Amino acid sequence: MHLVWDWNGTLLNDLDLVVRATNEAFVSVGAAPISADEHRRRFRRPIAEFYAEAAGRTLDDAEFVRLDRIFHEAYLAGLPTCALVSDAVVALRAWPGTQSLLSMWFHHELVPTVDRHGLTSHFTRVDGQRVLLGGGLIFKAEHLARHLAALGVPGEQAVLIGDSLDDAHAADAVGAACVLYGGGFTDPDRLRASGRPVANTLVAAVALAEAALSSAA
Repeated sequence: MHLVWDWNGTLLNDLDLVVRATNEAFVSVGAAPISADEHRRRFRRPIAEFYAEAAGRTLDDAEFVRLDRIFHEAYLAGLPTCALVSDAVVALRAWPGTQSLLSMWFHHELVPTVDRHGLTSHFTRVDGQRVLLGGGLIFKAEHLARHLAALGVPGEQAVLIGDSLDDAHAADAVGAACVLYGGGFTDPDRLRASGRPVANTLVAAVALAEAALSSAA
């Protein structure tokens, strides 16, 4: 059994920082700042569409690049204040099979951050985006397919734990199971409406993930 973890909003408790960084980007185009609850209800990928909705108009490529840079600089400045989700380590230790980490965050920043939190040894592979800009230039389904191929793990033998509908769609695309975590970037009601199993804690998510693979075997 193989478990693929999402990072931002799942293992890393960075919602408040993401909202602060997002609001810096929003204000730069005259959009009103949003609360954490609003972010959980409204956030979606591609991020360019999320920004455009907030601004009330279409953003050209140059504007999106500028907003992405504003967000990223603000996020990096606040990153040292972020901790892991409270039961992250317990959840990692509870999984009986192999584990890996897949994130839409930049790979060259993800790897040292994971290591700084002392989690590297838990994972057989860690993959972030290897592109210059974020915003979903590589969709998560494609990212997950490449990740599992590099591991040599068939989709039907894997389960993904993440906090967004994007994670669920990616899992569907490769034939993997998926458990959604309700404490991250997406409102739990949106997650439950998808019909996927939703857990309020990471320990509970691991138990659901194990059950999902066991029932599929």
